[in-house]
Amino acid sequence: MKELRNGITTGTCAAAAAKGAALALLGEQSCRFVEVPLPLGEVLTVEIAWIKVDNGLSRAAVIKDGGDDPDITHGLEIVAEVRLTPEGIKIDGGSGVGRVTKPGLQIPVGQAAINPIPRKMIEDAVTSVLPPGQGAEVIIQVPGGHETARRTLNPKLGIVGGISILGTSGIVRPMSEEAFKNSLAPQIDMALAHGFTGLVLTPGRIGENIAVEKHGLPADAVVQMSNFVGFMLEACAARGIKKVLLWGHHSKLAKVAGGTFHTHNRVGDGRLEVLAAYAAAAGADRGVVKAILSANTADQAADILIINGLQEVFSIVASRASQRAREYIHDQLEVGTVLVAMDGIILGLDDKAREIGGEMGWHAPSM
Repeated sequence: MKELRNGITTGTCAAAAAKGAALALLGEQSCRFVEVPLPLGEVLTVEIAWIKVDNGLSRAAVIKDGGDDPDITHGLEIVAEVRLTPEGIKIDGGSGVGRVTKPGLQIPVGQAAINPIPRKMIEDAVTSVLPPGQGAEVIIQVPGGHETARRTLNPKLGIVGGISILGTSGIVRPMSEEAFKNSLAPQIDMALAHGFTGLVLTPGRIGENIAVEKHGLPADAVVQMSNFVGFMLEACAARGIKKVLLWGHHSKLAKVAGGTFHTHNRVGDGRLEVLAAYAAAAGADRGVVKAILSANTADQAADILIINGLQEVFSIVASRASQRAREYIHDQLEVGTVLVAMDGIILGLDDKAREIGGEMGWHAPSM
C-alpha cells in the first residue's frame, strides 16, 4: 500500500510566510525556502511561493499543502504582510481570515481566528530573524478564505469572514476521520458557553436548518455530529451535558435504533431492515415488509409506511434510538429522538424528546 503523504497546517504556512516576509525586509528578498520550528521540536523546511516588498511593507505567500488528507484549504495561498515596528510582535488577521464573534473558543471575541499555537509559531518565526529589540506587525491574509469558510463549521462557531489559522503539531497527518471528529466537538463547548446543558445533535446542515428555522429550536444549542453519533454522545457526556435531543432524517436515526453509532453507509447501514422489522412488529403484512426491504430509498420506505397506516413505526423507532443511545453512553445522558422528513415534517418522536424539546421552548406536534 502506498504510504500516505503528510501535509502542513495553515498555522505552519502562516509562520513560514511571515518569516519569509520578515527576511525580505532585512534584505533577503530572494529566499525560496525557510525553516519553521514546530511545536513538538521538529523543524520543517517550507517553500515560499512569492515575495513582494514595497515601501517598507513586505508580503510573502505559502501554498497550503494538505498532503493526502482531504483538506478543503489545500491549494489556498496563505499570505503574511509584515511591517517593522519599534518593538513587540503584533499579529492580526486580514482578508480571508475569520474573526471570532461568539464566546467559547480558544480565541477571545473580536480577535482574528488565529489559534494560540499558530500565533506562537508566527511570533517565534518572525522574532528569530529580527535584530534584538526590533518589532513587527504581522497581518495574515487568505485570498479565497471567505468562500472556503462557507464549507466549514466556522459560521456555526461564530467565526465570520474567513477560515481559521489552525494546527497543534504543525503537520497534517492523513487521518481525516479523527481530525474531522475533533473538529466537531468544539461546537459543544460553544453551546456550554451560551449556558446550554441540553443539546440538539443533528447529522448536518439540513437537520440544523430544519430545527432552527422551521421549529424554532435555539441555534446555539444545535450541534452538527455528521456520522459520528457515538463519538459526539461521548463528547457531550465528557463535557457535562445532561440532555441530548437526537434530531434528524429518519434514514440516519433508524440506523441508531439498530445499534449503529457511525452512520456512514460504508460503515453501517440497515435502515430499511430496521424500518421493516418495526413495521412487522406493528402488524404489517408480509407484502408491506417486502416492499420496505425492496425500497430504493428510506424516503420511499417512509411513504410505504404512511400509505399503509403505519405512522406509529416512526415514533417506535425514535424511542428505540433513544434507548440505544442511552445504553451506548451508559445512562450518562438523558436522550430523546425526533425523526424528520426532508421537508421538515415531524414523522415521529418519543416522550423524552417532547420533554427535552419543551425545555428548549419547542412545542412538539401531536402525532
